[in-house]
Amino acid sequence: MSSTDISPASHQFEADYAAHRRRARRVQAVSVLAFAVAFLATARMGGFFDVSEVTLPSGERVTAWRLWAGLPRLGEYLYKTLPVLRWDSLGTDLADWFWRWQTWLRLLLETILIAYMATALGVVGAFILSFPASRNLAPSRLVLNLTRRYLEIVRTVPELVWALIFVFCFGVGPLAGVLAIGLHTTGALGKLYSEANENIDMRPVEGVKASGGDWFRQIRYGVVPQVIPNVISYTLLRFEINVRASSIIGFVGAGGLGQEIRVAMSLQEYTDLSALFLIIFATVIVMDFLSEKLRHRIIGISGKGL
Repeated sequence: MSSTDISPASHQFEADYAAHRRRARRVQAVSVLAFAVAFLATARMGGFFDVSEVTLPSGERVTAWRLWAGLPRLGEYLYKTLPVLRWDSLGTDLADWFWRWQTWLRLLLETILIAYMATALGVVGAFILSFPASRNLAPSRLVLNLTRRYLEIVRTVPELVWALIFVFCFGVGPLAGVLAIGLHTTGALGKLYSEANENIDMRPVEGVKASGGDWFRQIRYGVVPQVIPNVISYTLLRFEINVRASSIIGFVGAGGLGQEIRVAMSLQEYTDLSALFLIIFATVIVMDFLSEKLRHRIIGISGKGL
């Protein structure tokens, strides 16, 4: 091939590449501009740029950026939560800090049990509904749309709102918390399970169908063996999330440590807040560690080198 044949093609390639780069730069510039406008508009509506009057230690009133003026108050609040610990009376100080440890441990156990029961209920509902919510497995488009809309509704409403509804229906206590977190878990896990179902190899399903298996047998023998590792992984991850969620919904009377946090905040018992935070923090660390080890063991990952 002569150089005269290569040159026009080379020039055309360079021209096309240059045009592609110009389009890419235009798209990038427009995207950055749109992101900046959206960020500034959101910050404006959220009061990020608001100013307020503050009183200086000298008594003088000045106008300052609200965010900057509020940071010292955040530090003041956090300082109030710190207990007084002295080396010569450390045991007594720790006893005063965790003075309600027996009640807190009982409520911590209640919190974990709420998360466990809610996760179990949510897994059952999500697992059953995930198959008709999958585009490649739904028996009909009507069933697909109805199942998907239901999962969207139950996961769109926050756990706190569900907890308020169930406290109104069933009264104060762990039952409302279990139902609230379990319902939200159904919607969240149902979406994750259905997405795992949509990524399977359909050949085993078609093989079961060709051998005369009905829809339920196709799911049992063609789908479940492929998705069970993902189901286990998502379930353990959701259990970690539910432990944290069950610590919060007690704010509305749904049981667990959340009710103690509400009482401590209302009575301004700041050191109790830090003690409760440490209990929840230690619990979350332990649950994360155990669930990670269990998840890796079940799905066959040793975890070495991670």
